[in-house]
Amino acid sequence: MKHVNWGILATGNIAHRFAETLATSETGTAVAVASREHAKATAFAEEFDIPTAHGSYDDLLADPNVEAVYVSTPHPQHAEWIIRAARAGKHILSEKPAALTFAQAEAAITAARENDVFFMEAFMYRCHPQTAQLVDIVRSGEIGDIRLIRAMFSFQTTRDPEGRLFANALGGGGILDVGSYCMSMARLLAGAAQGLPFAEPVSVKAVAQLDPAEGTDLYSTAVLEFDGGLLAELTTGVLLNQPNTVAVYGSEGSITVDQPWFPGAAGSRIVVSLDSGEHREIETETTANAYHFEVDTVARHLADRAAPSPAMSPEDTLGNMRALDSWRAEAGVVYGAERRDQFVHPLWAERLSVHHTAGMEYASLPGVERPLARLVMGGVPTTTVGGQIVLDDYFERGGNVIDTAFHYDGVDESIGHWLRTRGVREDVSLIVKGAHTPNCTPEALSEQLEISLERLGTDHGEIYIMHRDNLDVPVGEFIDVLNSHRVAGRIGIFGGSNWSIDRLSEANAYAAAHGLQGFSLLNNQLSLAAPVEPVWAGCLSANDPNSRQWLAENHFPFLAWSSQARGFFTARAAPDRRSDAELVRCWYSNANFERKRRAAELAAAKGCEEINIALAWVLYQPFPTWTLIGPATTGELHSSLGALKVSLTPEEVAWLNLESDR
Repeated sequence: MKHVNWGILATGNIAHRFAETLATSETGTAVAVASREHAKATAFAEEFDIPTAHGSYDDLLADPNVEAVYVSTPHPQHAEWIIRAARAGKHILSEKPAALTFAQAEAAITAARENDVFFMEAFMYRCHPQTAQLVDIVRSGEIGDIRLIRAMFSFQTTRDPEGRLFANALGGGGILDVGSYCMSMARLLAGAAQGLPFAEPVSVKAVAQLDPAEGTDLYSTAVLEFDGGLLAELTTGVLLNQPNTVAVYGSEGSITVDQPWFPGAAGSRIVVSLDSGEHREIETETTANAYHFEVDTVARHLADRAAPSPAMSPEDTLGNMRALDSWRAEAGVVYGAERRDQFVHPLWAERLSVHHTAGMEYASLPGVERPLARLVMGGVPTTTVGGQIVLDDYFERGGNVIDTAFHYDGVDESIGHWLRTRGVREDVSLIVKGAHTPNCTPEALSEQLEISLERLGTDHGEIYIMHRDNLDVPVGEFIDVLNSHRVAGRIGIFGGSNWSIDRLSEANAYAAAHGLQGFSLLNNQLSLAAPVEPVWAGCLSANDPNSRQWLAENHFPFLAWSSQARGFFTARAAPDRRSDAELVRCWYSNANFERKRRAAELAAAKGCEEINIALAWVLYQPFPTWTLIGPATTGELHSSLGALKVSLTPEEVAWLNLESDR
C-alpha cells in the first residue's frame, strides 16, 4: 500500500476531521493545507502540525510535495477544484457531493480520467467493513428477494438563510448534503440484490418542503423503482429529526443497520431477522474510524486510478449524481448555478484556451479563412448549463465550428450567450441554418437570417446552410438571395441540407451562368448504418452508392448529420432490444446489424469503441468530409473524439459497408 502525501484544500469542519485522521494514519500524511485566507491556513497547519500553509488553492496545487488533494470546499466549488487538481496532476478525494449536478460531475471525472489521476467521492461509509458485510448479506439471498430498501439521514438544525445548509448559492438543502448518502446506499444495495456493484433507478418520484426564500429543500422523501420491481424509500432533511437508519426488506426476512452512515460508532451493528424466527446481530470489530478506511482505500487503489465497490467508483458517482438530479427536479429544487444566465465562465473558472494535446483534426474548406475542426458541434442542448459545459470542453479540445439553426428552439440564443460570455467569437466559425419547411422561401430565409444573427450576437455567419429545399421555388431565386446576403457580409460560403444532388447541380449551373457563387457544401445524412426510413420526413441521405460516387468524383465538401446513426453503434441497439421505437424504425435491418458486427470486430482489433469505427468510416470517405456530433455530455464528446485516433484503409472502409462482398 502506497504512502500518500496529502494536501488539504479548504479548512472547514470536515477538513478538520480529515486532518485528525491523517495525524494517526499509517498510509497518509498531510504535508500542506490551503485556504483563501493565509491566516486560516496557518492556524490549521499549526493545529495539526502540517509543514506547509498556502494562502491560495492554486499554490497548493503547484506544491510538488503534494501527491493527492482532499477537496473540502462548499458543494458549488467541488467540480472546479477537482478539474483544476486533475490538470495539476494531483490525485483526488472529493467531499460529497462531487458536484452540484451530473453535468458538472461528468466534466470533473472526465478531467481526472484524461489526466490519469485517481478520483473518489468521499462517502467514507462506503469504505468501511460494515458496509461490505451488508452488501454480502444482501447478495447472499439470506432474506430472499429484496423488495424494499428504506434509507433515512436527516438532522434538525437552526435555520440560517446565509449558511451552507440553506443558501441556494451554496447548494443548500438536505438532498445533496445527506440525501446523497441515502441515494448512494439504495443504489448500492439494489445493485447487490442483482449481483452488480450498483444499480440505477428506472423511476424517481419525490416531494419536498422548500425554504420559501431560498428554494432549497428543508426535508424531502423520494421513492425509487429499480428493475425487477424493487423499491426504495429515501428521507432526508436539515429540519427533520428521525432515526438515521437503513432497513432492507426481503421475501424471507429483513436487515436493519443502526449506524449506517457512521459505522464503528456506539451501537453500530447489523441485525438480520428472518421470517423463520431466526435473529442475529453482527458487530464489525475494528479500532479504526471510518475516515481511516477511506484514506487507506485511496492509498490501496491509487495505481488503479479508481476504487472498487463498495467504495465509490467514478461510474458510481455519475450514477448517483444523475439520480440526485432527478430527485431535485421532482422536488422542485433548482440552484441559481443551474441557470444559464448565471453561468458566465467555464466551470473551471479560467479563460477558455485550447489544449495543445487535444488531438482535434482539421481540414480546409474553400471560402472559409480558418481550417475547420472535422468534428462539428451540433445538436448539443446548449439551452442548459450542461450544454454550455460541453461547448466549453469542445472548444478547449480544439473544436472551432458550431452548428445552429433558426428551427432549433432556444439554441441560437444559447450559443450567443456562450460566445458573448466566453469572448471567443473570433476563434469560432458559425454554421447558421434557416429556411426549414414550411418556411423554405427566399423571403423567410432573409427574415430568419436577420433574427438568427441578432440572437447569436454577431453580424455574420461564416457558413450558411439552407435547412431544406423547396421544389416549388426556382433554384435561381435561392442562389440570388444567398448571394445578396454574401455581398452584404452577412454570410460567407453557403450550402444545402437535405438537397438532392440533381437540384444542387442545377443551382450551381445557374450560379456559374450568372457569375454568382454557388453551393460550396452538401449537408445530408451519412453514416455507416444506412437509414431504413428517413429520420424525419423529407430528409435525404448520401448513403447510396450513386451519391457517394458523385461526391468523390467532384471532390465536393460534405457535412454529415446523424453520422453515428443515433446510437445504433452502442449497446442500445441489438436485435432483441426494441424499446426505442425510433431507433428500430430508422436503423434496424439485417444489413445494418452486420455492419455493426463488423464495426465491433474491427474495434476489438484496433482497441477502440465500436462507435469510433462507425464515425471514422464517415471521416475516411474519398471526398472531403466533416461530421456533426451532438454530445449531450462531456463523456459523449470524448467518445466521439476517439474516432480521430482511428485509421481505416480503403479496404476496411469497403468491408465495413459490405461493399467488398458484392
